Amino acid sequence: MIICRFTDPETQRPAFGVVEHEQVFRLEGDLSAGNLSLERSAPSGKLSDAHLLPPVAPSKIVCVGRNYREHAAELGNPLPEEPLLFLKAPSSIIGDGDLIELPQFSRRVEHEGELAVVIGRRCRSIPIVEDPLAYVLGYTCLNDVTARDLQRKDVQFTRGKSFDTFCPVGPYIVTGLDPADLKVETHVNGQVRQSGRTSAMAFPVQHLLRYISHVMTLEPGDLIATGTPAGVGPLLDGDVCEVEVEGVGTLRNRVRAARA
Repeated sequence: MIICRFTDPETQRPAFGVVEHEQVFRLEGDLSAGNLSLERSAPSGKLSDAHLLPPVAPSKIVCVGRNYREHAAELGNPLPEEPLLFLKAPSSIIGDGDLIELPQFSRRVEHEGELAVVIGRRCRSIPIVEDPLAYVLGYTCLNDVTARDLQRKDVQFTRGKSFDTFCPVGPYIVTGLDPADLKVETHVNGQVRQSGRTSAMAFPVQHLLRYISHVMTLEPGDLIATGTPAGVGPLLDGDVCEVEVEGVGTLRNRVRAARA
């Protein structure tokens, strides 16, 4: 199932829908409220006419650093013994087609293409006997845009990761995927910058879900960014950055320098 979030033409409010045969069928309820029904209603119109929004509006974005050995190595860091967690501000989220803005405070902004997990139901301290994937609604593409110079300067990652527009997500949530071995690629201006498979993660999705749930409660609609493969590099004014995840689709954003 391909789930989108769009502006309902009747109410002019955000709504969830299912994409089928280039049509959007509205879903009832709200993911963040935990009452989203996956039973489609009448068609809301053509996909080409829909104003698509970022597919989620999470209470938090939980990111995993250095989850690919080669990426840790390219930054000169050891592979962590436990998942390295940090948060991005939810206000950094933008959708497919929106602009990534380069802040004046940074001279080195980089892309980080990732598989992102969308939480489907509230989970806390997942017990060992439960399958963590049972708490997942689906998967989407995410670009963990990073002001690398500020990340290195600061003690922690918050500023370098949380500028407005630094979390492109989308274009859709896709259900029913096996996250164990998916290709993750990032292209800039049509050139491959990053290419890896989720099978190379130090900590797979199930481990991350269980681990994070013992640290903080995950709410419906929350995002887990699972880490990025090697090959991170700079984003410059006018670039077009695409993050492609196998089975999910392609997230495409143009880059623009901040206006004074």
